[in-house]
Amino acid sequence: MKQKSYLILLSVLLLGLASCQPSNPFAAGPTYDAAANLEIDRKLIDTYLASTEIDSLYRIHDPSGVVVIVQEEGSGTRPTGGTVVYTDYTGSLMSDGSIFDTSFEDVARDNNIYVEGRDYSIFSFVVGTGGVITGWDIGFRRLRPGSKAKLIIPSPYGYSAATNNSKIPPNSVLIFDVEFKGID
Repeated sequence: MKQKSYLILLSVLLLGLASCQPSNPFAAGPTYDAAANLEIDRKLIDTYLASTEIDSLYRIHDPSGVVVIVQEEGSGTRPTGGTVVYTDYTGSLMSDGSIFDTSFEDVARDNNIYVEGRDYSIFSFVVGTGGVITGWDIGFRRLRPGSKAKLIIPSPYGYSAATNNSKIPPNSVLIFDVEFKGID
């Protein structure tokens, strides 16, 4: 019985020591505050929507903060997790309207973002697998194939504070004009 008590005590001590790991030296800087950025972005989006005329059939204000502005209604089943989606798109910054990405070669050339050798064609992705920004997974789940829409994506569902594209500043609200071509 006494030996069992020692084993339990030893196990507890080892578990306690194992949980006392030194802090990660690579985790420098402040952590990203998604909730605070989402609150800031919601106010920016509300101001934008109140001051910008956008033709639409209807608007969906997803609880996540993503806004889907349906401009042309499609038909059929909305995509769910694992569905392959085909779309053309143009992405711009809500702050100044500058275009940072597109699936259209002529739009890329007109906006000085053309990349030699890139395949400018219909883009495909699988919903819910992390192949695109979260805002696309949220927005496309609200659309039917054949739809044309604007997806307004708060920074936590876009690129957050990342600086992976020189044309997208950290914490940018993104607007994607999408033409939802179909699903598999």
